Amino acid sequence: MRKPPNEAPSVVAEGKRGQVSNAEEALERGSQTRSSRAKSRGARDDSVPAPDDVARDERGPERTCILTRNAAPRDSLIRLALSPEGEILPDVRAKAPGRGAWIGVDRAALEDAVKKGKLKAALSRAFQTGDLRIPDDLAGRIETALRQAALDRLGLEARAGTLLTGAERIETACRKGEVRLLLHAADAGEDGNRKLDQAFRVGGGDGQGLVIPAERPTLSLALGRQNVVHIALIDRGAAARVRHALDRWRAFIGPDSGLSAASAGTPDVSAMNVNEG
Repeated sequence: MRKPPNEAPSVVAEGKRGQVSNAEEALERGSQTRSSRAKSRGARDDSVPAPDDVARDERGPERTCILTRNAAPRDSLIRLALSPEGEILPDVRAKAPGRGAWIGVDRAALEDAVKKGKLKAALSRAFQTGDLRIPDDLAGRIETALRQAALDRLGLEARAGTLLTGAERIETACRKGEVRLLLHAADAGEDGNRKLDQAFRVGGGDGQGLVIPAERPTLSLALGRQNVVHIALIDRGAAARVRHALDRWRAFIGPDSGLSAASAGTPDVSAMNVNEG
């Protein structure tokens, strides 16, 4: 009896599935063989992340400082951008288009690198051009941009309602354990700082408040409030954001540098157009 006409395609399909299955098995055997060879040579098995890879993923993407050649999370470095006119400008928010070069040194080290020509040489390699100009006040512009970024962050948190001002309100929140980060103006009185620091510790706070390099008029203007002497962040995420911005600023100027004399009017290059050099 003749077979139904629809059975022949079925046989062909089965044959194809067998071929695919055989190919998959061959690929699997080859993969296992390569993995075994790699392990025998001491290579890392990519299926299991190494501790360094896990740590790097948690810190975020890394960049390399063009001066020290040390790698670090990009959020802890400072980006420099090349303007269409060939001028090197700070891009501390890392939002300017085009290529950038990253530095991870403090102001003193940067000024020394500028003086000795090391920065220009490193930038020429990074942007693949020697047609660039480094402004004499580059370090000052970076400090001003970092300062403004920190103050802007405080202003954003103030508008979001994640911080408190006023010594009495802050003291109450500290004792209740509601304060995640305590800040003092540079010109705040020692007695007031000490009183709030004690309340902060009573509520389970770690150590004491952070004295930031900004005086009361500057903080008041940044937050849009009157006579801001102390600031308390009551949201964990907000505290982390503010602390990060302050740490970048302080790391560049040095923790013992005191108040910066830089003007707050120098803009960051993030809003400007830059090319790839």
